[in-house]
Amino acid sequence: MKKFLTIALLLIVSNLAAAKEVKTDLNTLAQDYFTKMMATQAPNATAQDIENFLALMTDDVGSTHLPYVTDDSRQPDGKAQMRQGMSFYLGAHTEYSAKILNTFVFNDTAIAVRYRNSAKGIHPQNKQPINYTSTMMDVLEIENGKIAVIRKYHE
Repeated sequence: MKKFLTIALLLIVSNLAAAKEVKTDLNTLAQDYFTKMMATQAPNATAQDIENFLALMTDDVGSTHLPYVTDDSRQPDGKAQMRQGMSFYLGAHTEYSAKILNTFVFNDTAIAVRYRNSAKGIHPQNKQPINYTSTMMDVLEIENGKIAVIRKYHE
């Protein structure tokens, strides 16, 4: 009887442990990232759109956007730094559109999202017109279901 109870308890404990291990669907995360990123660039973007986007990230997220930002070091306040940078540009666009061209999933550690975007607006610092169309690829490193590093590349 003791053997039976021991085996039953081991099975229950192992099933509970397995139930807590949640696998992140990286295709869904890629789409979520793109949708929430687009919302932060829209002419009517809000601080809440930035928060929705940042909710996908680790607190120490690292980010590059070559050639403008070259250091992707993860810092304890990485999310706060990203929030500050994104808030500076919030509402700078009068027009914005983007379309996913491809997504690539690399096991459970990385995603690449390739997209074409275009924007018009006024740069908040130098007040010069913004007008661009570009093809981008964001490579996202994933850690425990969250985005830990973002690397933006221009084609």
